[in-house]
Amino acid sequence: MLNSNAQVAVVTGAASGLGLVIGHKLLNEGLTVALLDLDKEGLEAQYVGNNEQEKIIPLDVTDEQAVKESVNEIISRFGRIDILVNCVGITGITNVKSHEVSSENMRRVFDVNFMSAFYMSKAVIPHMLERKYGRILHIASIAGKEGNAGMLAYSASKAAIIGMTKVQGKEYAECGITINALAPAVIQTPLVDAMPPEQVRYMTDKIPMKRCGTLEEAANMAAFIVSPENSFTTGFTFDLTGGRATY
Repeated sequence: MLNSNAQVAVVTGAASGLGLVIGHKLLNEGLTVALLDLDKEGLEAQYVGNNEQEKIIPLDVTDEQAVKESVNEIISRFGRIDILVNCVGITGITNVKSHEVSSENMRRVFDVNFMSAFYMSKAVIPHMLERKYGRILHIASIAGKEGNAGMLAYSASKAAIIGMTKVQGKEYAECGITINALAPAVIQTPLVDAMPPEQVRYMTDKIPMKRCGTLEEAANMAAFIVSPENSFTTGFTFDLTGGRATY
């Protein structure tokens, strides 16, 4: 599916969850992949360290200057960036009503979920513009479309990701760059495993298929979205919800 001919991808949140399986999917397709995560030990444990095909970069993606430096490091090492997949995400404190959400928690969730994707795309897009080609995928959530009660910070941050996707898709549509989002419902990840059981039940009960999505299903869809074959769809939020999404 993916044209692996010298293509270089960048995946954030690559040490676990969606970022991990997407990172491995792209590597298995033959791409060169820069793997970014704050968890250095996790990166080193999950990847073989093939210097020809991988570059492991421990990075706090909420640090804009560090993001710029890391992108420049990737360009220096591999000469290009064709694909960016923003997978970093946290739920923050859940199962609380909006008036109980702390401002500190709200800022932290937005920094990790939204600002990191903004920083990464801001740093990468100029390089894609030079080559008149690029694929960017932001991982959003069904919560960003519908809102999950008890998850104000998470839902709002993912709604912001969807809004940014729509804007960026329009802005670069004539430049050979597609920018899309993926909105999963509940995917079986460590992030979900850490949620209170009642929160997971609330979300799963809304899925007509009555099951969580799998990481493999998410990785396969992501691989198509960032492939050369997906050349006419941009500014779009792809559905991965087992029938839950209505728009």
